[in-house]
Amino acid sequence: MNTEKMEVTYQFVNYGEDLRPVKGVLVLDVGMKTVPGIIDHHHSEAEVECTASLIAKHPNLVLDHIKQGVPEKKEEAPKLRIVTHRLPDFDSISSIFLALKLIEKGKINPSMEKIAQYAKMVDSSSLPKDIDLTCTPYSILRALFTEIKRGEEESNLERTREGLKFMSFLYSKSEEGYEILENKVLFSGIDRYGWAVRKAEDDYFSYLSDISRARKIIIYLPLTQGKGKKKVDGLVIKNPQSFLLKEWARRDRENSPLKKGFGLLVTNFWNKRYILGVDPEKEVNLKGLGDLLNEKESEKRAKTGRPFTFRWYDGNCPFFNFRIIDSPQDGSKLSQEEIVNALLSFAKNLDSNGR
Repeated sequence: MNTEKMEVTYQFVNYGEDLRPVKGVLVLDVGMKTVPGIIDHHHSEAEVECTASLIAKHPNLVLDHIKQGVPEKKEEAPKLRIVTHRLPDFDSISSIFLALKLIEKGKINPSMEKIAQYAKMVDSSSLPKDIDLTCTPYSILRALFTEIKRGEEESNLERTREGLKFMSFLYSKSEEGYEILENKVLFSGIDRYGWAVRKAEDDYFSYLSDISRARKIIIYLPLTQGKGKKKVDGLVIKNPQSFLLKEWARRDRENSPLKKGFGLLVTNFWNKRYILGVDPEKEVNLKGLGDLLNEKESEKRAKTGRPFTFRWYDGNCPFFNFRIIDSPQDGSKLSQEEIVNALLSFAKNLDSNGR
C-alpha cells in the first residue's frame, strides 16, 4: 500500500489506557493488549518483547487490521489514525515507523528487524555498557527531544515528526549497509545529528553535577530468578538535569559505592512523578514494592480526602518483570522521603529467600 497517499493522524493518550480495536485505528505501545489493531506489551499476558519487536515478530497484527480499514472505492485515500501514549519515547516512535513501513512494504525486511531489535534493547535498558553512549540512536533522539519546549499536544506531535524523520534516516542507512548500534561516522556531516552527538557528550557533565547532590545508598533487592537477594548500589536524585542519567549512572563504576555501577535509580521529577528502576544486568527486581507504595498512597490520600483513581505501576509484565515502578498518572501524595523509606522498609523486610 502506498503510505504517501494515506492520510495519517495521531492521537496521544495517558499511559496504561485500556483500549479496544477500532477499524481504521492502530494503537501502539498502549492499550493493554496484543491483538490485531492494538500492539502493547505493558500487560501480564504479553510476550517478552517491546512494541516495536512485537510488530517485527507478528506483522499480521498490523496488516490484518489495516485491511479492514481500506476504503471500498479505490479513488478514496485510505485514512489511518495512530494512537500512542503521551510524550512518545523510542519504542513508540520506532513502532509507528515500523508499522507505516510494514504497511508500505507488506513484510518485515532486515533493516526493519534491526530497528526493532535496537528498540528492544533501548526499552529494556539493555544497551551494551562498552559502547560509546554518545553516538547511539537512543542518545541522539533523546538529545533532539530536549529542544522541544512547547505545550504537551504540540510536543507530542513534534516528537513524532522528529522521531519518524530520524527513524527514516536510520532505515535508509541500514539499507546502505551501515551499522546503527553505535556509529559516530553515521551522524557526521549532518548538522542536526552532529549537534545531538555533542549535546550527548556535554550531558556527561550534567550527570556529574546531578550526582554531586544525589543520595547514594546500598540496598538488598530480591533476585529475579530463584531465591535470595543481592546487594546493589542505589542513587536517589531530585530533578536531574542529565537526560541520559540512567545510562551514565549504570556505567558509573567510579562513583558507585560498590564500584559496579548504580543498579537502582530513584528519580523525583518536580515532586510530581517518581520513577524507580533497576538495571536488568543486576538480575534483581522490585516485586512487592509497588503493592507497598499503593498501600501507603491509599492511606495518605484517605487522610487528605484526595481520590485514589490511578495506582502506582509496578512493572507487572513479562518484558519489565517488576524492574520499574512509576507513580500514579495524577502524581503521588507521598513525599520523596516517604517513598525512600518505603523502599528501605521493603528491602529490610526481605527474608533470606529474598521475599
